[in-house]
Amino acid sequence: MTWTVGPLRAAPGTTARGGVPVDLGTTTVELPLTLVHGHRPGPRVVITAGMHGGEFVGVDAAVRLAAALKPDAVHGRVAICPVANPPAVYHGRLDASPLDGVNINRVFPGDRRGTPTERLAAWHVEHLVAGADAYLDLHSGGIDEDLTDFVGYRLTGDPRLDDRARRMAHHLGVQDVVFGREANGGNSHAAAARLGVPAVLVETGDRGRREPATAARLADNVLGLLTELGVVGAGVVEAGAVEPGVVGPEAAPAPRRDPAPPRHRVREWVWAGAVTAGATGLWYPTATAGEDVTAGRPIGRLVDPADGRTTPVISPATGRVFYNSHALTVAAGDELAAIAAPHTEGHRPASAAR
Repeated sequence: MTWTVGPLRAAPGTTARGGVPVDLGTTTVELPLTLVHGHRPGPRVVITAGMHGGEFVGVDAAVRLAAALKPDAVHGRVAICPVANPPAVYHGRLDASPLDGVNINRVFPGDRRGTPTERLAAWHVEHLVAGADAYLDLHSGGIDEDLTDFVGYRLTGDPRLDDRARRMAHHLGVQDVVFGREANGGNSHAAAARLGVPAVLVETGDRGRREPATAARLADNVLGLLTELGVVGAGVVEAGAVEPGVVGPEAAPAPRRDPAPPRHRVREWVWAGAVTAGATGLWYPTATAGEDVTAGRPIGRLVDPADGRTTPVISPATGRVFYNSHALTVAAGDELAAIAAPHTEGHRPASAAR
């Protein structure tokens, strides 16, 4: 059966690539999409990147994957959208879309009659995520964020679904896995979990850096997961070896070998709390991504540039900072840091805002 998304049509054994128009009410955007429809049946996997502006590693990795996957080596179907939120990526370069000031990863599953960003989230859910067998959303630390690499997932209370998400998270080659005990909130992977789709959030790289080696490593980690899921067989090149935009013989490296089981020891964490700015001002952090903090102790201070008044910012939990703002100027409500605690039985964390 032919796989159709918008104007793209991929029959079994073919790849369809192009732009898919999405009506956002006040404007129409075009989403770049690759549909790889394998010769043989298998799972349907969806991979998105570029939900936020200024997060380049995930975008680069998704483009490499789209070029590396060939239908004759795929069991099932893989959809890859490397720029899932064009207004934020091309015109905002921050979390919020310039169309309506909305962070798309706060409004999933979206609203077909809502703001432009809510409509875009609803399109992703309706046309890509709903009914998928696995979903990966690739992020990075943006231009104003320090971040230590991690993979996130949410628990739903469904043991089989939760185990599948956990196995996905553990097979992505990242040492730190952070989970929330509830699938609430407007994140894309949380919304997918509520729909019964095993989903993970992947965070690699920070400060909006363009790091080809990091993107290549992420692409190969995702390719390894696709192999583990039974989607990819023999004959697929190392995705990280694919140079985006290169065609001809130099675009076809040797086939990858079947990946070995991950050798790193995964450390599990639970979301413990997010820290937001209580007022507009200047932010001076004293603890940054990768550092351990203690509940009730300062992790930085806000300074009012008008009168010089200083307000300490206190950690709500004991754990580790996984990402934080390194921006000097912040507005009231801006997220300053996110903290996760080492996983111990009986610990009930808050959900991450990511």
